Amino acid sequence: MSNTFPPASGRWRNRYLLMRHGHSQANQEGRIISSPERGLSGFGLSSRGRAQLDTLLADWHWPRPERILHSDFRRTTETAECVARHFGLALTVEPRLRERHFGCFEGERDDRYPEVWAQDARDPAHRHGGVESVVEVAARMGQVIDGLERRHRDETILLVSHGDPLQILLAALEGYELSRHREREPLTPASITAL
Repeated sequence: MSNTFPPASGRWRNRYLLMRHGHSQANQEGRIISSPERGLSGFGLSSRGRAQLDTLLADWHWPRPERILHSDFRRTTETAECVARHFGLALTVEPRLRERHFGCFEGERDDRYPEVWAQDARDPAHRHGGVESVVEVAARMGQVIDGLERRHRDETILLVSHGDPLQILLAALEGYELSRHREREPLTPASITAL
């Protein structure tokens, strides 16, 4: 999966590849794992996720990354490690790329996500049930790219993150109202979107 979106200014200083982690144990169990207490040390890649990455790397058709930043959750760390080994690159941990925190839904079945997304559609600033707001997620994800744009030039940078944060970032970059972030096609595990 690959799409291309221009920045508001019309031109990026760098090339960005946004990658959702491979299929994880949380995906396999159908559970919401969004807290650092659970996500940093547990719920890494499933065997299906590792196979997805093997296939992706064997058929890599995007620009070769020169820099990899990743969420510090186990599933994103393991995904980034696979890509880094393949290309012989070092990794940079970036906590602002973490999963969106789903508050009281933590550990629940993933069929609870639509409840949060329905609230998002009504109010992207909501914090119902302790959920991190869409506005907050967009701000922290945007800060990562803003910082990279200030510090680097003419690099291909891979950002390894999670489905909801990447959906929100893409909605913001595409100029969508943040309340509409779920209207774009969902990102699949181990997918890459080029900016």
